[in-house]
Amino acid sequence: MAVREKYFDINEEGNSVRCRILSASPLRTFERVVICTHGFGSSKDVANITRFAQKYLDKHGKDAVLGFDWPCHGKDGRKKLEISDCMEYMKLVVNYVRETLGAKKIFNYSVSFGGYLTLLYMHRAGNPFAKVALRAPGLRMHDLMLKNVKETDREKLAKGREVEIGYERKMKADHTLFDALAAGDVRKYEYFDWADSMLIIHGTADEMVPMEDSIQFCEDNVIEFVPVEGADHPFRNPKLMDSAIHTVVEFFGES
Repeated sequence: MAVREKYFDINEEGNSVRCRILSASPLRTFERVVICTHGFGSSKDVANITRFAQKYLDKHGKDAVLGFDWPCHGKDGRKKLEISDCMEYMKLVVNYVRETLGAKKIFNYSVSFGGYLTLLYMHRAGNPFAKVALRAPGLRMHDLMLKNVKETDREKLAKGREVEIGYERKMKADHTLFDALAAGDVRKYEYFDWADSMLIIHGTADEMVPMEDSIQFCEDNVIEFVPVEGADHPFRNPKLMDSAIHTVVEFFGES
Protein backbone atom coordinates (compact mmCIF):
# COMPACT_ATOMS: atom_id res chain seq x y z
CA MET A 1 0.00 0.00 0.00
CA ALA A 2 1.37 3.41 -0.97
CA VAL A 3 2.03 5.68 2.01
CA ARG A 4 1.62 9.44 1.73
CA GLU A 5 3.59 11.76 3.96
CA LYS A 6 3.21 15.43 4.77
CA TYR A 7 5.34 17.79 6.84
CA PHE A 8 3.79 20.60 8.85
CA ASP A 9 4.30 22.67 12.00
CA ILE A 10 2.03 23.14 14.99
CA ASN A 11 2.50 26.82 15.82
CA GLU A 12 0.83 27.55 19.15
CA GLU A 13 1.63 29.26 22.44
CA GLY A 14 5.02 30.43 21.17
CA ASN A 15 6.02 26.93 20.10
CA SER A 16 6.68 25.44 16.68
CA VAL A 17 6.44 21.64 16.73
CA ARG A 18 7.83 20.07 13.56
CA CYS A 19 5.58 17.18 12.54
CA ARG A 20 5.36 14.45 9.90
CA ILE A 21 2.13 12.61 9.20
CA LEU A 22 1.93 9.38 7.23
CA SER A 23 -1.28 7.92 5.87
CA ALA A 24 -2.54 5.62 3.15
CA SER A 25 -5.57 7.71 2.24
CA PRO A 26 -6.21 11.33 1.20
CA LEU A 27 -8.44 11.90 4.23
CA ARG A 28 -7.89 14.97 6.38
CA THR A 29 -9.39 13.47 9.51
CA PHE A 30 -8.83 10.04 11.06
CA GLU A 31 -10.69 8.14 13.76
CA ARG A 32 -7.47 6.49 14.94
CA VAL A 33 -4.00 8.04 15.01
CA VAL A 34 -0.71 6.62 16.30
CA ILE A 35 1.69 9.16 17.77
CA CYS A 36 5.28 7.92 17.39
CA THR A 37 8.09 9.50 19.38
CA HIS A 38 11.80 9.00 18.78
CA GLY A 39 14.78 8.49 21.06
CA PHE A 40 17.48 10.89 22.24
CA GLY A 41 19.51 12.36 19.39
CA SER A 42 17.10 11.05 16.75
CA SER A 43 14.18 12.66 14.88
CA LYS A 44 10.73 12.14 13.41
CA ASP A 45 12.41 10.95 10.18
CA VAL A 46 14.12 7.95 11.79
CA ALA A 47 13.79 4.74 9.79
CA ASN A 48 11.96 2.81 12.51
CA ILE A 49 9.04 5.28 12.41
CA THR A 50 8.85 5.00 8.63
CA ARG A 51 8.99 1.21 8.83
CA PHE A 52 6.35 1.11 11.55
CA ALA A 53 4.03 3.38 9.55
CA GLN A 54 4.33 1.18 6.47
CA LYS A 55 3.54 -2.00 8.40
CA TYR A 56 0.78 -0.39 10.47
CA LEU A 57 -0.97 1.27 7.53
CA ASP A 58 -0.88 -1.97 5.54
CA LYS A 59 -3.30 -3.31 8.15
CA HIS A 60 -5.12 -0.13 9.13
CA GLY A 61 -5.38 1.88 5.94
CA LYS A 62 -7.87 4.40 7.30
CA ASP A 63 -5.63 5.42 10.21
CA ALA A 64 -2.65 7.79 10.36
CA VAL A 65 0.78 7.81 12.00
CA LEU A 66 2.20 11.07 13.29
CA GLY A 67 5.79 11.70 14.33
CA PHE A 68 7.29 14.93 15.68
CA ASP A 69 10.69 16.27 16.70
CA TRP A 70 11.31 16.62 20.41
CA PRO A 71 12.80 20.00 21.41
CA CYS A 72 16.39 20.42 20.13
CA HIS A 73 16.04 17.38 17.85
CA GLY A 74 15.69 17.04 14.10
CA LYS A 75 14.47 20.30 12.56
CA ASP A 76 13.32 21.80 15.86
CA GLY A 77 14.45 25.36 16.44
CA ARG A 78 15.26 25.20 20.14
CA LYS A 79 18.88 25.18 21.32
CA LYS A 80 18.51 24.25 25.01
CA LEU A 81 16.85 21.04 26.18
CA GLU A 82 14.21 21.42 28.89
CA ILE A 83 11.82 18.71 30.10
CA SER A 84 9.03 21.28 30.48
CA ASP A 85 9.29 22.02 26.73
CA CYS A 86 9.05 18.29 25.96
CA MET A 87 5.85 18.07 28.01
CA GLU A 88 4.45 21.09 26.17
CA TYR A 89 5.22 19.55 22.77
CA MET A 90 3.41 16.34 23.67
CA LYS A 91 0.40 18.33 24.88
CA LEU A 92 0.23 20.32 21.64
CA VAL A 93 0.52 17.19 19.51
CA VAL A 94 -2.18 15.34 21.47
CA ASN A 95 -4.48 18.37 21.17
CA TYR A 96 -3.82 18.62 17.43
CA VAL A 97 -4.59 14.95 16.90
CA ARG A 98 -7.85 15.31 18.83
CA GLU A 99 -9.06 18.66 17.56
CA THR A 100 -7.68 18.99 14.03
CA LEU A 101 -7.38 15.35 12.95
CA GLY A 102 -10.57 14.42 14.81
CA ALA A 103 -9.17 11.24 16.34
CA LYS A 104 -11.44 9.34 18.69
CA LYS A 105 -8.63 6.96 19.64
CA ILE A 106 -4.97 7.92 20.03
CA PHE A 107 -2.23 5.32 20.33
CA ASN A 108 1.38 5.91 21.35
CA TYR A 109 4.46 4.02 20.15
CA SER A 110 7.61 5.46 21.69
CA VAL A 111 11.26 4.52 21.92
CA SER A 112 13.92 5.07 24.62
CA PHE A 113 13.97 8.80 25.55
CA GLY A 114 10.55 9.15 23.92
CA GLY A 115 9.30 6.27 26.07
CA TYR A 116 10.49 8.02 29.21
CA LEU A 117 8.83 11.29 28.20
CA THR A 118 5.58 9.49 27.36
CA LEU A 119 5.47 7.93 30.83
CA LEU A 120 6.27 11.25 32.47
CA TYR A 121 3.51 12.95 30.46
CA MET A 122 1.01 10.28 31.46
CA HIS A 123 1.88 10.78 35.12
CA ARG A 124 1.63 14.57 34.97
CA ALA A 125 -1.22 15.15 32.53
CA GLY A 126 -3.18 11.91 32.65
CA ASN A 127 -3.33 9.28 29.95
CA PRO A 128 -4.88 10.37 26.63
CA PHE A 129 -3.85 7.15 24.87
CA ALA A 130 -6.07 4.16 24.17
CA LYS A 131 -2.95 1.99 24.07
CA VAL A 132 0.74 2.59 24.72
CA ALA A 133 3.63 0.50 23.39
CA LEU A 134 7.14 1.38 24.52
CA ARG A 135 10.37 -0.04 23.17
CA ALA A 136 13.36 0.01 25.53
CA PRO A 137 12.10 3.03 27.51
CA GLY A 138 14.78 5.01 29.35
CA LEU A 139 13.25 4.54 32.77
CA ARG A 140 16.30 5.83 34.66
CA MET A 141 16.83 8.69 32.23
CA HIS A 142 18.76 10.88 34.66
CA ASP A 143 21.47 8.25 35.09
CA LEU A 144 21.52 7.30 31.41
CA MET A 145 21.98 10.88 30.25
CA LEU A 146 24.48 11.86 32.94
CA LYS A 147 26.59 8.79 32.09
CA ASN A 148 27.35 10.35 28.69
CA VAL A 149 28.50 13.69 30.14
CA LYS A 150 32.26 14.12 30.38
CA GLU A 151 33.78 14.62 33.83
CA THR A 152 34.91 18.14 32.93
CA ASP A 153 31.36 18.98 31.87
CA ARG A 154 29.97 17.55 35.08
CA GLU A 155 32.12 20.05 36.94
CA LYS A 156 30.66 22.83 34.79
CA LEU A 157 27.13 21.63 35.58
CA ALA A 158 27.92 21.69 39.29
CA LYS A 159 28.96 25.33 38.93
CA GLY A 160 25.71 26.23 37.19
CA ARG A 161 27.21 26.50 33.72
CA GLU A 162 25.83 25.17 30.45
CA VAL A 163 27.33 22.22 28.59
CA GLU A 164 26.71 20.64 25.21
CA ILE A 165 25.16 17.18 24.94
CA GLY A 166 23.97 15.08 22.03
CA TYR A 167 25.38 13.20 19.08
CA GLU A 168 25.37 14.64 15.56
CA ARG A 169 23.29 17.60 16.66
CA LYS A 170 24.52 19.25 19.84
CA MET A 171 22.16 20.92 22.30
CA LYS A 172 22.69 23.01 25.40
CA ALA A 173 21.86 21.76 28.88
CA ASP A 174 22.44 22.87 32.44
CA HIS A 175 21.71 21.52 35.90
CA THR A 176 17.99 22.31 35.54
CA LEU A 177 17.67 19.51 32.97
CA PHE A 178 19.29 16.96 35.24
CA ASP A 179 17.37 18.21 38.27
CA ALA A 180 14.14 17.74 36.30
CA LEU A 181 15.16 14.24 35.23
CA ALA A 182 16.01 13.30 38.82
CA ALA A 183 12.71 14.70 40.08
CA GLY A 184 10.79 12.94 37.30
CA ASP A 185 11.86 9.37 38.04
CA VAL A 186 9.01 7.42 36.42
CA ARG A 187 9.99 4.26 38.29
CA LYS A 188 8.52 5.85 41.42
CA TYR A 189 5.09 6.43 39.88
CA GLU A 190 2.20 4.00 39.56
CA TYR A 191 0.67 3.02 36.23
CA PHE A 192 -1.70 0.30 37.47
CA ASP A 193 -4.79 2.04 36.15
CA TRP A 194 -3.48 1.84 32.57
CA ALA A 195 -1.58 -1.45 32.77
CA ASP A 196 -4.06 -3.41 30.62
CA SER A 197 -3.51 -0.97 27.76
CA MET A 198 0.29 -0.92 27.96
CA LEU A 199 3.07 -3.04 26.49
CA ILE A 200 6.86 -2.83 26.85
CA ILE A 201 9.30 -4.44 24.42
CA HIS A 202 13.02 -4.75 25.14
CA GLY A 203 15.94 -6.44 23.41
CA THR A 204 17.95 -8.95 25.43
CA ALA A 205 21.23 -7.61 23.97
CA ASP A 206 20.56 -3.96 24.85
CA GLU A 207 23.81 -2.52 26.26
CA MET A 208 22.54 1.05 26.55
CA VAL A 209 19.30 0.74 28.54
CA PRO A 210 19.17 -2.15 31.04
CA MET A 211 16.47 -4.68 30.20
CA GLU A 212 16.21 -5.46 33.90
CA ASP A 213 14.74 -1.99 34.45
CA SER A 214 11.90 -2.75 32.05
CA ILE A 215 11.29 -6.15 33.64
CA GLN A 216 11.09 -4.63 37.12
CA PHE A 217 8.87 -1.76 35.95
CA CYS A 218 6.47 -4.20 34.29
CA GLU A 219 6.36 -6.41 37.37
CA ASP A 220 5.71 -3.40 39.62
CA ASN A 221 2.85 -2.18 37.43
CA VAL A 222 1.52 -5.50 36.05
CA ILE A 223 2.33 -4.46 32.48
CA GLU A 224 2.91 -7.01 29.72
CA PHE A 225 6.62 -7.43 28.92
CA VAL A 226 7.91 -8.80 25.62
CA PRO A 227 11.63 -9.62 25.36
CA VAL A 228 13.19 -9.84 21.89
CA GLU A 229 16.06 -12.31 21.88
CA GLY A 230 19.29 -10.88 20.48
CA ALA A 231 18.02 -7.35 19.83
CA ASP A 232 20.28 -4.43 20.75
CA HIS A 233 19.06 -0.98 21.78
CA PRO A 234 18.30 0.42 18.30
CA PHE A 235 17.11 -2.98 17.00
CA ARG A 236 19.60 -2.80 14.10
CA ASN A 237 18.72 -6.30 12.94
CA PRO A 238 15.86 -5.72 10.44
CA LYS A 239 14.20 -9.05 11.25
CA LEU A 240 14.13 -8.24 14.95
CA MET A 241 12.86 -4.74 14.23
CA ASP A 242 10.05 -6.21 12.12
CA SER A 243 9.25 -8.63 14.93
CA ALA A 244 8.90 -5.74 17.40
CA ILE A 245 6.79 -3.74 14.95
CA HIS A 246 4.55 -6.73 14.30
CA THR A 247 3.96 -7.07 18.05
CA VAL A 248 2.97 -3.40 18.33
CA VAL A 249 0.72 -3.47 15.24
CA GLU A 250 -1.11 -6.51 16.59
CA PHE A 251 -1.40 -4.90 20.03
CA PHE A 252 -2.98 -1.77 18.62
CA GLY A 253 -5.18 -3.83 16.35
CA GLU A 254 -6.89 -5.44 19.34
CA SER A 255 -8.60 -2.12 20.11
